[in-house]
Amino acid sequence: MSKAFTKESDGDEDEALGLPALPVGARNYMTPGGYARLRAELFTLMDDERPKVVEVVHWAASNGDRSENGDYLYGKKRLREIDRRIRFLTKRLEVAEVVDPTVHHGSEQVYFGATVTYAEASGTERTVTILGIDEADSLQGQVTWVSPIARTLLKSREGDELKLVTPSGVVLIEVLSVSYPAPA
Repeated sequence: MSKAFTKESDGDEDEALGLPALPVGARNYMTPGGYARLRAELFTLMDDERPKVVEVVHWAASNGDRSENGDYLYGKKRLREIDRRIRFLTKRLEVAEVVDPTVHHGSEQVYFGATVTYAEASGTERTVTILGIDEADSLQGQVTWVSPIARTLLKSREGDELKLVTPSGVVLIEVLSVSYPAPA
């Protein structure tokens, strides 16, 4: 059977890559900075990277036999990866709801965009910033707003004692401080 008649998977390719999924019915909250970063990545892919790869693939295709042409084969693969990322970014940016955390500057209550310092019952202090699914980086102390710690902290205030449900059991935590970026 010819490759032209083979059916590619109908599944969402973004899920196959292990990209974070939005909870069903949830909004895609994002800070203005996170939105700007994703938008910049989208335009870089569309305006810079994709045209360069298309040029390489076109050149490689003009060289003849495509079955053993590494530039052609790897170029086509890279083109599919770029197109997949462009589709993903476009979908995410279309449903993004930009929330500016600076409007809560000076507030003691935890909302999206807050940087919260809390202490566990064992005395360990941790600081996390609650951000959107597409912008949080756990290595930077950032958590998504749908994570268990963020869901526990949201709408609490400085001094509140909360119960955080973890795989190893319930941990008591106390909110020590809440801060937001200053308005520009």
